Amino acid sequence: MNSFKKIAAIVLVFLLFLSLSSCDNDETNDVPQDLEVQNFTWKGLNLYYLWQAEVNDLQDAKFKTQAALNAHLDNYADPRVLFESLLFERGTKKKLGVTDRFSWFIEDYITQENAFQGIAETTGIEFGLLRINNSTNIYGAVRYVIPGSDAAIKNVQRGALFTAVNGNTLTDSNFRNLLYGDNLELTLNFADFNNGDPQLNGNSITLTKTLVKENPIHKQVIHEIGGKKIGYLMYNAFTRGYDQELNDAFGYFKTEGIDELVLDLRYNGGGSVQTATYLASMITGQFTGELFAKERWNHKWMEYFKNNKPDYILNNFVNRMEDNTVINSLNLPSIYILTSSRSASASELIINGLLPFIDVKMIGETTYGKHVGSVTIYDSTNYTREKANPNHHYAMQPIVLEMLNKLGENSKTGFEPTIPLSEYYGNLGSLGSPTEPMLAAAIQLITSSGKVSPTKPSPYFMSQKTVSDSNELSPIGMNMFIDKALPQFQQ
Repeated sequence: MNSFKKIAAIVLVFLLFLSLSSCDNDETNDVPQDLEVQNFTWKGLNLYYLWQAEVNDLQDAKFKTQAALNAHLDNYADPRVLFESLLFERGTKKKLGVTDRFSWFIEDYITQENAFQGIAETTGIEFGLLRINNSTNIYGAVRYVIPGSDAAIKNVQRGALFTAVNGNTLTDSNFRNLLYGDNLELTLNFADFNNGDPQLNGNSITLTKTLVKENPIHKQVIHEIGGKKIGYLMYNAFTRGYDQELNDAFGYFKTEGIDELVLDLRYNGGGSVQTATYLASMITGQFTGELFAKERWNHKWMEYFKNNKPDYILNNFVNRMEDNTVINSLNLPSIYILTSSRSASASELIINGLLPFIDVKMIGETTYGKHVGSVTIYDSTNYTREKANPNHHYAMQPIVLEMLNKLGENSKTGFEPTIPLSEYYGNLGSLGSPTEPMLAAAIQLITSSGKVSPTKPSPYFMSQKTVSDSNELSPIGMNMFIDKALPQFQQ
């Protein structure tokens, strides 16, 4: 019986591979050079895209030969247009009928690889953009400044507000060009808060974009309040290149014997699933080997994993990192997490993955609502970086998996806070200070033994809508990705 099962599994894998290669038979190499990017785009999505089965033009039997596929691809001179046409229920807004808000086509994978390591060309200001009353005008608020950047050198401070760039008033229609364009310099025209209706104050500063490597561990401090040692960590991206620094931060907390931890993820849009697994293991430590998060891929891959590599989709709590470094675990029974509407993907994975194990208290806003992850797919024979097509630097970052916690749950609409609280841009406070409004609320919740009412109105609550922020259009911003070896069907 066991032999029969093994033979059946081998046959199934072969059939799956055969179906995936329906137009890759004896005509595999017969792809015109001007269609090579389009060819890899279709085949990569057909193989890995989470919603492949829901897209008519991605069906395995859609194109019987490479020639038939070529004829279809020939309708798309721009591979980016082809890519968009193959996405399921595509949209940018979180609303009914929109499923894929997150896949993207990569113009230059070198730039993206740098960004995934925290390296990017930036002025150094991390900001949020908010609407002024009900108008089309918006203003920017500096949330923090990256050390070593031009903004840091020129002493730009958290809480600085600007309503214009290069003398142009910021609006719904121009902020992307003014702030996210290719220009290497920009002049910020500062304003005073004026009770939420900012007015120019005559001050300005010109900032230059430079290549900066950002350490996501922005602030670490311990406060002794109410007889408790409270650790505070502002962590702004799940960047694999800084896993050791993250472990060192927890080593400090462990040595100092903190009683509680406040993890500040309010500006953290996400990043590496593996780093999120490490972080969860640092917070806990008492659940090594248990399931932190499970991946759900498309139906072809799930069948393959079931019969061949069932452990591939499991992300368990660990006590060592990949290089065998011992993880500094705190064994905490609870965690206090600061959130905003921009806390996304891997930040939400931390919340979701920990919920079945420890008491998770959230202070801030409902999180973004991103429960799916992506992977970089290159134009190569196995879709990995190795031997990528030297003729171009295109790649793509499609959604390939959904993340579930131990209970098989996630949230497509975000996680609601225990204590609702929004930042008040008339008084952002100093990050890490016990008087900074959001940290102060967390400390109050800790020292009052959880007796703070979640419906208690806050003097700092303000319902100004966030329009965008500096992370939104960056390769790592608002994204969650796996960086383990891309799965390959074995013939």
